[in-house]
Formats: sequence, C-alpha cells, structure tokens
Amino acid sequence: MSFVTTGDGVQIFYKDWGPRNAQAIMFHHGWPLSSDDWDAQMLFFAAAGYRVVAHDRRGHGRSSQVGDGHTMDQYAADAASVVNQLGLMNVIHVGHSTGGGEVARYVARHGGPQGRVAKAVLVSAVPPLMLKTEANPGGLPIEVFDGFRQALAANRAQFFLDVPTGPFYGFNRPGAAVSEGVVRNWWRQGMMGGAKAHYDGIKAFSETDQTEDLRAIAVPTLVLHGEDDQIVPIDASGRLSAKLLRRGTLKTYPGYSHGMLTVNAEVLNADLLAFVKA
Repeated sequence: MSFVTTGDGVQIFYKDWGPRNAQAIMFHHGWPLSSDDWDAQMLFFAAAGYRVVAHDRRGHGRSSQVGDGHTMDQYAADAASVVNQLGLMNVIHVGHSTGGGEVARYVARHGGPQGRVAKAVLVSAVPPLMLKTEANPGGLPIEVFDGFRQALAANRAQFFLDVPTGPFYGFNRPGAAVSEGVVRNWWRQGMMGGAKAHYDGIKAFSETDQTEDLRAIAVPTLVLHGEDDQIVPIDASGRLSAKLLRRGTLKTYPGYSHGMLTVNAEVLNADLLAFVKA
C-alpha cells in the first residue's frame, strides 16, 4: 500500500492510478468514509485516460488512527502533503460533503503557487457553514450535531447502519430502490476508521465557517447538489456556496440524495467529465 507521511508523523494512505503525465483529478471523501467511496468515479476517469488520486483522511480508512488533528485546517494540510509528495500540478480537486470543505480550504490556503490547481468541484459539500448561528440562520441547530455525537458514542456500529439505510442515500423515501450492498459498503468504510476521528470530525464539518475560503478561490468551481439532500440541505450549503465563489457554477438535481455520487453515478460522472473537459 502507498502512504505519505505528514509533518506530524501521520501515515496517509492514497491511491494513484493512471498515466503519470495525464490530467490529474484528486478526490476527497466525505465523513466517515474513505477513498473507496470514489470507486465509481475513479474507475470511470481512469478508463477515460486520466490520472486519478484519492486518499483516506487521517483517522479514516487505512490512514493512521491518530487522536488529534481532526480539523479542517489539518485535513487540508494533509491533502497538501499528498499533492506535494506526488508532485501534482494543474490538478482538478473534487470533494464530497466534508471532502468538499477540505477542497475549499486546500484550494484557498494551499492552492498556490499558480498552476497547482486547475479547477475545483464541490459535491453535496458542507461549505460555507452547516451550523445555525445568528449570521447563518439557515443552518442546522447544534442539537442535530450533538445528536450525531451521542449516537456515535453510544453505538457507532448501529449509527453507521442507520445513516446509509435512511437519509444518506434517500433510502427512507417512499418507493426508494434500496441497495443492501451500498448500505454495507458505507458501514464497512465507516467502521474501518477510528471513533475519535469520527467524533471530532463532526465538529470540523459542522462548525467550520468557510465563507472566506469560498471567496478566496479564483479557479472555475462547479457546485453540484441534490435537491433532496437530507444530510447537507441545499439551501444552506450548495446555493450559498455558488453565490460566494468568484467563478462558481451551480447545478442541482431534483430528487437526488446526499449520496448521489454512488446511486446516480452515471449522471454525475457525465457531468463531472463535461466540466473536466471544458
């Protein structure tokens, strides 16, 4: 297996497929998953001749299960460690959910020098801010995230079944075609990671205000969001992000869930490819 060692000694697992001289696309996964959540996209783009890279966030997947550093700042710094070791330039960064927050902070703070980042994509992403505050009245109340923490601490294994069986993929909607394999794969990825990283990660994805990150991003950025996203509501995240970005484009999907990259991969992959080629 391939690993990058960060400045504080953490081992970050990564995948790197495709020709080394091809256009590079780097994928950033959501909470509490791993780079495996990008299987449908990595296989698709690798088959199309692109170089595809994805890593497991610290504490997630096959990376070190360390007890600290579970912040958006450190997530972005760890992503920068992978980029730097691989010598990637002119990269298209694609982030889902918490990974979208990671992309926003990485591009805003580590995207230089010029030529390091070509484009960015935020899919069902958490920016600008999920938490409800006086300045962000459309966010979710802190009690929602406290409930996540309580459920994780009480019975993480059950919580990691309840999320994908229910709202993550919209499998709780009437008439939904539930995939047991998708649910089990979500659970598998979640249980590979560390409970401490997942617990602390809730604060990172819910309370990190990334308004200024979005304003700082100068590269073309595509915002993709499902209109029936029950995890990261579109009005509080996707629509606001598109307005804050200098060169943002918003595309929404009626009826699509938070996990649309998996259950609607054919549609999303086509739209991602069109943006990559544009």
